[in-house]
Amino acid sequence: MRVTQQMLFNRYVFNLNTSLTSLMDLNVKAQTQKAINKPSDDPTGMTRILDHRDTLRSLDQYGKNISTAKGWLNGASEALTQVSTILSRAKELATQIVTGTVGADNREQVSYEMRSLFEQLISLANTDFEDKSIFAGHKTEGAAFKQIMWLTTNDEDFGKNAEFTVNGSSNTTVLVQYYDTTGATPVGGNMNLSDPNLGVRYSVDGGRTWKTDATMNFAGTEGVLSLPQSGTSVSFHGDATIKVNDPSDESTSEGTWMWIRPSAQYMGDDEDTPPMVDSLGPGVDLLSAAASGSFLDSNVTIRIDNQSAVTMDQAIQYSYSLDGGINWVTGNVAQPDTSANEAVLSVANGGILTLTSNGSNQLQPGQQFVIRPHTAAIKLDISPSEQINVNNVGKDIFGGIYMDPDTILSSNGSILTLGSQNASRVFQSNGAANMTLTIQGQDEPSMNLFEVMGNLVAFAETNNQTGCQQCLANLSKAQAHVMNSVAEIGGRVNRLGISQNIVDGLALNEKSLLSSIEDADVSELMTELAQQQIVYESVLRSTSMIMQLNLSKFL
Repeated sequence: MRVTQQMLFNRYVFNLNTSLTSLMDLNVKAQTQKAINKPSDDPTGMTRILDHRDTLRSLDQYGKNISTAKGWLNGASEALTQVSTILSRAKELATQIVTGTVGADNREQVSYEMRSLFEQLISLANTDFEDKSIFAGHKTEGAAFKQIMWLTTNDEDFGKNAEFTVNGSSNTTVLVQYYDTTGATPVGGNMNLSDPNLGVRYSVDGGRTWKTDATMNFAGTEGVLSLPQSGTSVSFHGDATIKVNDPSDESTSEGTWMWIRPSAQYMGDDEDTPPMVDSLGPGVDLLSAAASGSFLDSNVTIRIDNQSAVTMDQAIQYSYSLDGGINWVTGNVAQPDTSANEAVLSVANGGILTLTSNGSNQLQPGQQFVIRPHTAAIKLDISPSEQINVNNVGKDIFGGIYMDPDTILSSNGSILTLGSQNASRVFQSNGAANMTLTIQGQDEPSMNLFEVMGNLVAFAETNNQTGCQQCLANLSKAQAHVMNSVAEIGGRVNRLGISQNIVDGLALNEKSLLSSIEDADVSELMTELAQQQIVYESVLRSTSMIMQLNLSKFL
């Protein structure tokens, strides 16, 4: 075989490139200190590296979520701690004015600070984090509460049956009394709001002076009580019965009194409403569907899988999906109940769909029901299998006035119905044995902070000693309720601390595994680099000695 100069040249160039490439690869590894820099270095190892990096990115996001959740919860905890401090001051002031040794002037002086404390409470209830309201449920873009005018009445029957809206605003409590202008109705007797002989008087200075320019005008079922010099009016959405007072004596307590005073309206959303159910398919109007129990935040779709129409007293085959129909949990059977014309279908997490006949007890194949849970919780993932609620439903902590938007009567959403509130607390007021006050609010009115504080302001401004005494007792209950909320939020914060430790531990483990695959042994790498440097220099030297290519060789 003849060895030509071209063959020698190609061989030497190949050796040079090979040794140079190895040297360059080792230099890159020395620079990055990584054993694997590209898939060709180790295809299997690169796959493992990418998996570990993906896990690390997830853990990093969990860490960021934990940090965000701490911001939300620490903000809520600090706000509620400040609320408790304000309530302690309110109790201190209330203690001063519940005794018989202070007079109207003293209670009026205390009322100024009371009203200021009330406004501070609303400000704290509107605390936000990164411009997101903490106490408004899902409605984080706006304030959780707004200050409104509301009323308290000593007439329990009137308080339960009257539907009204308080309009306008006032810097002082407006005290309202009703009487018969003709004197025909005995004191304590009943008259309708729509009665043209009904007289109204009101006071804006705590009952020291009274004004008689108020008017009550009814048109159909709608009536408006105008109080010109108070800055407020009351719209009644239906007639109601009141008890008349003495026309010539404002101090009598046999008739209906109203305290128009400050309160707060909750503007957020709640979790009180049961899940809604949408029925799809033939015959849906002939069935009533209701959901109950526990559901996740996402919608649940239930599909009837029987091959033919099935009645309520037969076994019902069905599937359900928790992800909008992408994946289905099949093979579920609702056992027949021959004693009732209804079917109960269970889904994951304890949710139940109850189907009741509304003209037909048949379910058609393929018929579907979509359950839409009503939730106000904002949850963040803090681990691969764990979420935490970072916000709160303000009305469950602070109380206030609230109705579900689905039940509000007016188009502008402004009507709040006193009669719709299920619970009331009745107590004696103004030293009169037959005079009661009704505090409207949440299921336990004594824990309705804004209503208790609003009434305390009203009673301090109107020299109502007994009312102040009851509010003082309720303040302690409201404060205990707030501190329970602080404890619950503190529990969530502690849970975040544990989750942070878990995430940090998982991240450290992933980094160790990644390092064992990806990182280079520096001492070994330096040795290989030095050896490869010697090889490359040897190739260069030998090539230059053997080839010695110059023009004189060929002349």
